[in-house]
Amino acid sequence: MSEEPVLPRIRPEIAALPAYRQGRQASSDAFKLSSNENPFEPLPGVLDAVRASTAINRYPDATAARLRERLGARYGVSADDIHIGAGSVSLLAQLLLATAGPGDEVVYAWRSFEAYPSLVAVSGATSVQVPLTADARHDLPAMAAAVTDRTRLVIVCSPNNPTGPTVGFDEFTAFVDAVPADILIVLDEAYAEFVTDPDAVEGHRVRALLARPNIVMLRTFSKAYGLAGLRVGYAIGHTRVLDAARSTAIPLAVTAAAEEAALASLDAESELLHRVTVIAERRDALVARLRETGWDVPDAQGNFVWLPAGDRALEVAAAFEEAGLIVRPFAGDGIRISVGEEESLDRIVEVAASVAPR
Repeated sequence: MSEEPVLPRIRPEIAALPAYRQGRQASSDAFKLSSNENPFEPLPGVLDAVRASTAINRYPDATAARLRERLGARYGVSADDIHIGAGSVSLLAQLLLATAGPGDEVVYAWRSFEAYPSLVAVSGATSVQVPLTADARHDLPAMAAAVTDRTRLVIVCSPNNPTGPTVGFDEFTAFVDAVPADILIVLDEAYAEFVTDPDAVEGHRVRALLARPNIVMLRTFSKAYGLAGLRVGYAIGHTRVLDAARSTAIPLAVTAAAEEAALASLDAESELLHRVTVIAERRDALVARLRETGWDVPDAQGNFVWLPAGDRALEVAAAFEEAGLIVRPFAGDGIRISVGEEESLDRIVEVAASVAPR
């Protein structure tokens, strides 16, 4: 009988972490509604730009200078106030590594984006999870109260993934005033383009209004722009804060093809706005129909809706899967359903009605 090999020592908190669980893939006859992907093809000009990016034997520009210049002009800031990463989640990881370590705390709402606990653990810091309100929103006063002298970073996700509501502009500015100026506040706006609520926070407007160097906003090309497979996102913040994040980044993580695709996507702004409008209209119609079936669906401002299924989450998700709808269950909490093809909507409502709370 062979002996077990001696393995390298792994940090206990890392060994205890579950691996990131991607939304399930779907068969050819099913709708994949588990990953908040854009159902539309890439925007006009994007595929041509990617095909023209043929020098894959060369390293990309590590600074993504052309994209930073373009985004800087778009938002009226210096290119040095823009940082490009392989999706907004990688930028958050860099900011965490730059600000928090063993003995420090990171405050965020829960439930929110499922990668937050893992990213905090990898940094060595401790998560402080503040429960959402009864209507699935951030409880910003409670989050401000959770800040201590050990807090190094606070994450606010708007619209909140996976529940859907946004944070209001006025409540966010009040929250910023309540948080000490030496604590970094990261406003994760991965789904901002889908927001139709005029009172919702908008990261760049808040930064310009408050002129606080401790606010960083995150955006991505993965969702509204449909570049999920190329991994490119950006942060806007104070140059020195972003320099700290840049120092923790894995070099050359953003490919030349991703930068070209992002630039081409920015050129197709009118088509983007049309597609975002279509998805938002589908979302609002789906929310209304789901509420009619008996589900207490929270306000939805991303490209997804939330069914608060609680302990029935896995059971309800199985019913959707049997109907060819691959959704994203969160055991004990609920189910997130991405807004996808128009043809999927009737089927979603039919299944939801069959498993609605009685």
